[in-house]
Amino acid sequence: MAAGGDGVAQQAELRRIEGNACFKKARLGAAIDCYTEAIALCPNVAVYWMNRALCHFRRKEWAKVEADSRRALALDATLVKGHYLLGCALLDKEDFGLAIKEFEKALNLLKSENSTDKMAEDVWQVLAKAKYLDWEKHSTERVWRIQSLKEACESALQEHHFLSGTLVEDSDGSSNEYSEQIKLLSEVFSKATLADTPVDVPDYLCCQITFEIFRDPVITPSGVTYERAVLLEHLDKVGNFDPVTREPLKEHQLVPNLAIKEAVQAYLKEHSWAYRLNC
Repeated sequence: MAAGGDGVAQQAELRRIEGNACFKKARLGAAIDCYTEAIALCPNVAVYWMNRALCHFRRKEWAKVEADSRRALALDATLVKGHYLLGCALLDKEDFGLAIKEFEKALNLLKSENSTDKMAEDVWQVLAKAKYLDWEKHSTERVWRIQSLKEACESALQEHHFLSGTLVEDSDGSSNEYSEQIKLLSEVFSKATLADTPVDVPDYLCCQITFEIFRDPVITPSGVTYERAVLLEHLDKVGNFDPVTREPLKEHQLVPNLAIKEAVQAYLKEHSWAYRLNC
């Protein structure tokens, strides 16, 4: 019985290897067939479901991506790519809230693994997109509700002053109680929409190279803050010097700028539209 089981597992693994070869050659249909055979032989191996999900991802077959990534995650919840692919499928369905949760799970797993893989940047990009789209969707709803409430309040205020005979301006043209209350009401509702009004992000929250809002800011001995990945690329491809001050600089001299990172997180929490800078 055990020997037979080993044989089935070996056959499944051979199908996976064959599928990988097809995937590398962009023969996605053939790769899907191979992974499907592997799944039929050993349905409890998460990587087979994951590999097939990747094929569907390349084809943008989002319903199949969701189904296979969910099966893979049910077998192994630590699969970073599983959460990433599921998030992408949910993003396509415009289920932004659940997509955000999956992308955050992927980032947390990468962080716990201390990974510097490019995967982290890919996940951050789609997370930023999901958060911006989520803000955009709910912002439209919030603005509409606030405007409707403002109009209802103005109508009620006008009716109150009409019935009390205080709707007309004073004879000298000065503002009366009604006009003052309308002005105050307008100010209150204007403040209520401030968080949903895009403005320029403060310069100190953005990298001087990319002009994008910081995700992982580091400070150099010269006192200049940059996005870590961008600065490391500069040091690797351009030279070991600070891009702004031109002073000599090595990777080990970089220090995380925790104050700026916290400031960015606080800003994004209050102004989710700013994620558009990283989409």
